[in-house]
Amino acid sequence: MLYHLHEFQRTMLAPFVALSNQSSTLFSHPYSPWSYTLLSKQLAASYELLYRLGKDYEKPAWNIPSVQVAGKTVTVAEQAVISMPFCNLVHFERVGVDDCAPKVLIVAPMSGHHATLLRDTVRTMLMDHDVYVTDWIDARMVALENGPFHLSDYVRYIEHFIETLGPAIHVMSVCQPTVPVLAALSVMAAKNMTSLPRSMIMMGGPIDPRESPTEVNSLATTKPYSWFKNNLIHRVPSRYAGAGRNVYPGFLQHAGFIAMNPNRHMHSHYDFYQHLVQGDDGDAEAHRRFYDEYNAVMDMPAEFYLDTIKIIFQEHRLPKGTWEIDGIVVRPQRIQNMSLFTIEGELDDISGAGQTRAAQKLCSGLDPERKTHYTALGSGHYGIFSGRRWRNQIYPKIKTFIADADQFSND
Repeated sequence: MLYHLHEFQRTMLAPFVALSNQSSTLFSHPYSPWSYTLLSKQLAASYELLYRLGKDYEKPAWNIPSVQVAGKTVTVAEQAVISMPFCNLVHFERVGVDDCAPKVLIVAPMSGHHATLLRDTVRTMLMDHDVYVTDWIDARMVALENGPFHLSDYVRYIEHFIETLGPAIHVMSVCQPTVPVLAALSVMAAKNMTSLPRSMIMMGGPIDPRESPTEVNSLATTKPYSWFKNNLIHRVPSRYAGAGRNVYPGFLQHAGFIAMNPNRHMHSHYDFYQHLVQGDDGDAEAHRRFYDEYNAVMDMPAEFYLDTIKIIFQEHRLPKGTWEIDGIVVRPQRIQNMSLFTIEGELDDISGAGQTRAAQKLCSGLDPERKTHYTALGSGHYGIFSGRRWRNQIYPKIKTFIADADQFSND
């Protein structure tokens, strides 16, 4: 019912949102006489702010038309090489480049935002690597006939992608997927599969949420499993392809994101208004780009979300060694002949200090010389995969790590 009420509200607000957009243009367009009246800048800024607060945000485009490779501008072609009901495996081909560069599978989170949140990650990695990304599909757009999607299905998807791409790859997981990626590699090791990758890079994920619990971890443990099932799960309305599917709606996830830092978002929007009034187009456009991405959210399959709450955050099955998938107990210590790099942000308020580093202890079967950890000082959660610190501090370490892992495998 809540999902339907939300859709009804959006429908009722749509005319006012459209009017706000037109009014903003009326008071700002250089060919409009109203843009030269008293208080026109203030009115245009107010209307645009109202428009952006009320509009729907669709999934953004990747928008990576080209990258710099060895000092030259190279065109990038985006192509889905594997299409599955809940995910597309997207390859970013560097056109005209004889791609013998290290092959990297970037596993994006299914945690509210679209995979395009990793745009800066992908763009930077493309300078020196052949990049593939898991592009998860909004659950409200997946027909009910495709069945449910559990956390174990996520693990199977990752296993399938790794097996398809072959053993000469490096797997890089950002945030939430560190857990299913480690599980997939553990299961593959238990099966004695030969397609295991050369390395795994794990960034800011809840491998062991008992380490330095954050507000996110506390929410998952202070409320019973039944509370999440009864209060956060809703059916997709009939207007969408996934009508009738049980999901954790994106609009509820977005409300949770905002609630974590309400003052920061309020000040950000006030600053946006001031930038518009003062004619500071650069900062205003930076605000638009950030919130076009941040406000674009997707529904998660209910089964996946509830499994995540129970298995990862409440029962801690991965670090306890009690997680079983398809009759195989997930034991990271079975993983061998691979390099491991764990990365954390000093100020991460989503995955606290030590949660990702826990993989170092769990993967006891790896050669200590092939295990590396790095804590990015001054970096929050998003800073470890996006922005200046990611590009200038973290990425160079990842580039070196991948080259060393290839050298280990070739020796």
